[in-house]
Amino acid sequence: MKISEFIDPKGIKLQVALADQNDAIDQLIALHDSVGNLKDVAQFKEAILAREAKGSTAIGNGIAVPHGKSAAVAKAAVTAITCPAGVDYKALDGKPSNLLFMIAAPEGGADTHLEVLSKLMTMLMDASFCKTLVEAKTVDEFLGLIDKKEAEKDAASGVKATSGNKKIVAVTACPTGIAHTFMAAEALELKAKELGIGFRVEKDGSAGAKDPLTAAEIAEADAVIVACDKNIDMSVFDGKKVVLASTKDAIHTPEKLFEKAETAAVYHHTGAVTKKADDSNETLGRQLYKHLMNGVSHMLPFVIGGGILIAIAFLLDDYSIDPSNFGSNTPVAAWFKTIGGGAFGFMLPILAGFIAQSIADRPGLAVGFVGGLLASTGATFANPGGAIPSAFLGALVAGFAAGYFMKWLEKVCDVLPQSLEGIKPVLIYPLCGITVIGIIMCAINPIVGALNAWISGVLTGMGTTSLIPLGIILGAMMATDMGGPLNKAAYVFGTAALAEQNEVGWMIMAAVMVGGMVPPIAIALATLIFPKKFTVAERKAGPVNFIMGFCFITEGAIPYAAADPLHVIPSLMVGSGVAGALSMAFKCTLMAPHGGIFVFPVVGHAVLYLVALAIGSAVSCLLLGLLKKTVED
Repeated sequence: MKISEFIDPKGIKLQVALADQNDAIDQLIALHDSVGNLKDVAQFKEAILAREAKGSTAIGNGIAVPHGKSAAVAKAAVTAITCPAGVDYKALDGKPSNLLFMIAAPEGGADTHLEVLSKLMTMLMDASFCKTLVEAKTVDEFLGLIDKKEAEKDAASGVKATSGNKKIVAVTACPTGIAHTFMAAEALELKAKELGIGFRVEKDGSAGAKDPLTAAEIAEADAVIVACDKNIDMSVFDGKKVVLASTKDAIHTPEKLFEKAETAAVYHHTGAVTKKADDSNETLGRQLYKHLMNGVSHMLPFVIGGGILIAIAFLLDDYSIDPSNFGSNTPVAAWFKTIGGGAFGFMLPILAGFIAQSIADRPGLAVGFVGGLLASTGATFANPGGAIPSAFLGALVAGFAAGYFMKWLEKVCDVLPQSLEGIKPVLIYPLCGITVIGIIMCAINPIVGALNAWISGVLTGMGTTSLIPLGIILGAMMATDMGGPLNKAAYVFGTAALAEQNEVGWMIMAAVMVGGMVPPIAIALATLIFPKKFTVAERKAGPVNFIMGFCFITEGAIPYAAADPLHVIPSLMVGSGVAGALSMAFKCTLMAPHGGIFVFPVVGHAVLYLVALAIGSAVSCLLLGLLKKTVED
């Protein structure tokens, strides 16, 4: 198959003036939609924005390649725009982009198209070729240049490895495996050929590993370059000189990676399944947030599954039998409560364990699990069996303490003889780590436990009037970035309060969920009531947000917020804040951490909860109608 088979001539616009990155994305998506490449424009835009959130797809040198893999794609395809004046697409080199391709890849089915599309990515590494594309005056000329370059590429593709006295192998990988993976590989291959180095590269793409390295090739290599933006299996490189880098490094400074290969340290596998690319350029705040989210994302399935089962137990039980044993009075209720409680009980160990694993890889996992367990039991020096649980805050401390201690311990153990290398992961790391985290948790549990008790006492003692401002804040946070740090912070606060298993905690969780349900529902209402405020594509996708909102999937509002953040986000924050305040005022309670309308049967004052949701959604809808500008079709 040829690249041109994936590019409809009507999906190409030349000599375009673009206002900004959002305008570029919208126009490229509109081209896809106009030629029938998409089933759902809004859903595909979510995939594009999600990829951009991981890092700009403008790789520099005037090129941007936004891409997304989604069920919203009807068929694999590419659209293209040339913008001679350039547009700020947040490129890695800070320069404007004037050649933009957008790849739409479908989920499931055969991935044969990815190999063809990867060829386009490697062709874009040729600056002179890109220049001719930008200067093309007609669509036919544009496609003709691609066909000609592809023919040249195919004619030169007979040899999979460059030859030379020195031998280096590499692996490239990016989160989606569509663009940067192959561009990084191409940049390394071109530089190796220029330097006369024997070279082979494995591309860890969306369809799996392409041209995988063999054990013999790795054994014969003088060094290994791992240019990856995601975790890969590093065990196969044990005993080899390894350079860790990102795809950005490979694309822009491949010569530096080959220079580093000369003096790279020998990599010794410590039992970790994966190894991260160098993240030294990330800010401390970004690193801490990434580690926290690794813990939270692994924790949520236990919280949601277990929490809903516990809520079902309360729904099925008879309170009058024994109020002190509510949830377990009847056999059926007790079954749900036991299973749900077992799952819910994993919450703190999982949170701490995967925070530690994100920091120190596999050596941190067991130590973090133990720290989270001790936070849950409340172990102290006086009573190791459990006395003062430090709960959620203690698990956070345990996760970060375990991770950074194990990272330090790995460096300390680097001085040990090579003969002891095999016992590090099975004896030294777990023994030292678990002992130290035990000491740490026994020391901090009384302190953090006392803090928790004080916070719980303050919240419990708050009257309804005092809780209303908290409802406003939590509701507004849920609508601020819809799946981002503030949204996650509010949700995690709600689940932590839920773990206290008291009325105030249930009220907090109710305010959090209603705040998260408002944005999509408000968007859906606004597209119906104020259609002139939205584009045709937004109106078509609008009603889907009713479903997402009722299911507590706040992210349904993201495409609309991204398209007009200054008007949409404040409108949604106000409505969600109103809903959170009303939920608190009505003393609505929620014993489940997720579920939307499906868990309304276990909501305290369910009718008033619906009123809070309706009023909050209506407020946001009206504000959208007032603040958003009329869109001309």
